[in-house]
Amino acid sequence: MTNNTEEIVSEEMPLPAVDFPIVGIGASAGGLAAFEAFFSAMPKDVPSMMAFVLIQHLDPDHKSILTSLIQNYTRMEVFEAEDGMVIKQNCTYIIAPGYSMGILKGKLTLSKPLEARGQRLPIDFFFQSLALDQQEKAVGIILSGNGNDGGIGIQAIKTVSGLVMAQKPESADYNSMPLNAISTGVVDYELLPAEMPAKLISYVKKFFTKLTNTGEELSLENKKAIEKLFTLLRTQTGHDFSQYKTGTIYRRIDRRMSILHITSLEAYSDYLQDKPNEVEILFRDLLISVTNFFRDPEIFALLEEKIIPNLFLDKLPGSTTRVWVAGCATGEEAYSIAIVFQEYLEKNNLDFKFQIFATDIDSRAITIARAGIYPANFTVNISPERLKRFFIPESNEKQFRIHKSIRDKIVFSEQDLIKDPPFSKLDLISCRNLLIYLGGSLQKRLIPLFHYALNTDGVLLLGTSETIGGYNDLFTTIDRKWKFYQKKNIILNNQELGVFQYLPLVTRHSITDFKQAQKIQVIPQKNSPS
Repeated sequence: MTNNTEEIVSEEMPLPAVDFPIVGIGASAGGLAAFEAFFSAMPKDVPSMMAFVLIQHLDPDHKSILTSLIQNYTRMEVFEAEDGMVIKQNCTYIIAPGYSMGILKGKLTLSKPLEARGQRLPIDFFFQSLALDQQEKAVGIILSGNGNDGGIGIQAIKTVSGLVMAQKPESADYNSMPLNAISTGVVDYELLPAEMPAKLISYVKKFFTKLTNTGEELSLENKKAIEKLFTLLRTQTGHDFSQYKTGTIYRRIDRRMSILHITSLEAYSDYLQDKPNEVEILFRDLLISVTNFFRDPEIFALLEEKIIPNLFLDKLPGSTTRVWVAGCATGEEAYSIAIVFQEYLEKNNLDFKFQIFATDIDSRAITIARAGIYPANFTVNISPERLKRFFIPESNEKQFRIHKSIRDKIVFSEQDLIKDPPFSKLDLISCRNLLIYLGGSLQKRLIPLFHYALNTDGVLLLGTSETIGGYNDLFTTIDRKWKFYQKKNIILNNQELGVFQYLPLVTRHSITDFKQAQKIQVIPQKNSPS
């Protein structure tokens, strides 16, 4: 093999276009009272150091008076949003009726919504755009409203280390939206609207004046504090984050410290030792990932048209194609792949089977995935035909359950990709947007592992910002843009297989999980229990 020095992930995140926080506030029914309470509590004589963007469900056929109403509650300038408007500090912007609104490089973008009225989710749309554009400078707040708009958006904001707040449900005129937000598990503060400005200002002062400079060498004291923190995480959760990408990890640690008003890493490490519950909260923060059904539709079109047909070329009738979705989060990716496989087999009347193994480090995410029940707004990327064919509506179509014919094709298991044994004899591995969180040494260990786990001519799918680095001797590129790679028929020698020796022995409980429901083959480890 070559000496692989090329970084597998070329860049972690784009830089935000503005250097101040942008606060997105979403509301629906009952939102006017909540807006009034929020802005009335903003200090009148102190600049906020932020910009505010209000997204309310508005009647597209009537001119909105929200801009003039909000102006009565604040000294900030208030604007109805226009396409291309540059967001400025200490200003407030209101969505225009009849438009979807996003943000790109600090400028608001307006477009006519594609969805029919009643199916639009303008809060989710803006919050996801805000997360992509502003990274950790994004803040999402959910106020009074019916439905579940905003639930996907706040998860996107939390993923990039942003801040999330929700109105206390008992204080909302309509509590469906706050309750749905809280149920996602990513809300940092549940507050009355009048309590939010003070908490926001305090957070901004601490977090945005103290973001860890990952380009600087940590002091000896901070190094010791970080080591202690990682030790506490490993002891309590069983997972080692010391080799994850430091930029992401440090930002999320900074974020927790700011929420708790803790100013030093040493003090935070001491706090973790005294408060075991905080270890669990930090662990969940470090794991937050965003996924949805048929994310990047072009990838699934390529799967259907090119990848899947080739996987079945040399298969005997009745044989099984094996797929591993590594880092499956709450299951949407695995179910999407299963649907595409099922559609292909039915369309071509083929007598083949497929089995998908979907794994994630987060036990809560796996529980959700196994249940296969999702809020209605999680299905926005699913065509009406697929929704009718593969999902069962529940709770008056507020939720949808995956059809048993698809659910039975997938085995969900809790797994730490870094230390637990991987699967083997696979035809396809999907590992999208997981490598971006890992340090370079771990990235370079996983690519040979995936090569070893795949059958000859098996396919590896990575995230759009990930590559195989210098491992061109192990894989051929199928599609450079969408990151499909095909295994080369190269046998790794003993020295190269030493990559697996870093994987420690797993517990009998872990092995039992992997053998559940099906005869699942895993790569054997040296001295591993059987």
